[in-house]
Amino acid sequence: MKKYLFTAMTAILACNASVHVHAQKEIALFNGKDLSNWKFVVDGNRTPAEQVFSVSNGVIEIAGAPIGYMYTKQVYGDGTLDVEWRWAGEASNSGIFLLIEDPKNPFPNGIECQLHAGDAGDLVLLGGSDLAEYRQPEGQERPKFPVIKKRSASSEKPAGEWNHARIEIQDGAFTVYINGVLQNTGTDKVKKGHIGLQSEGEKIQFRNITLTKK
Repeated sequence: MKKYLFTAMTAILACNASVHVHAQKEIALFNGKDLSNWKFVVDGNRTPAEQVFSVSNGVIEIAGAPIGYMYTKQVYGDGTLDVEWRWAGEASNSGIFLLIEDPKNPFPNGIECQLHAGDAGDLVLLGGSDLAEYRQPEGQERPKFPVIKKRSASSEKPAGEWNHARIEIQDGAFTVYINGVLQNTGTDKVKKGHIGLQSEGEKIQFRNITLTKK
């Protein structure tokens, strides 16, 4: 009887684990081959997008200049966004755009997870977007790009090494981890939007861009 019960319980646990795994769906936002499921914004449309955004050896290459961004054709909501990035040369500036409502030129209406060297994990309010955690200093005008600073010292790796950003999004609330370190949280009224990657500064590379939905 004990052997039978042990076998039955093992089967039930295995079944539950299988259901849990299949309940999570990982969406590859970058297919590793081309940028066919992305759209592009370049400052003033003065440069062809293909000169700024390209793919080489399974990696997204972003020139850094002129300013602009690429964004998903699809709109996404709840899930866990995983993105890897590294600087192709000198550490510089870029960002991951979240819950983009309006893909304006050259900055969208949305929230930026800052990737600027030394500041990765800051949350920047772009294009009139807002987060409940932002407190405007009394008696001062709202900055063009309000910032909610990260919680801890930089957890970034040196230029040339791959970094990992994990951003959990649930009902408009963000939790941001940079290389496994909790760096920020924020709460947006917006629940769905496009996801974007920024060109600003120097050359940067991205890979393994996925969204896992529960």
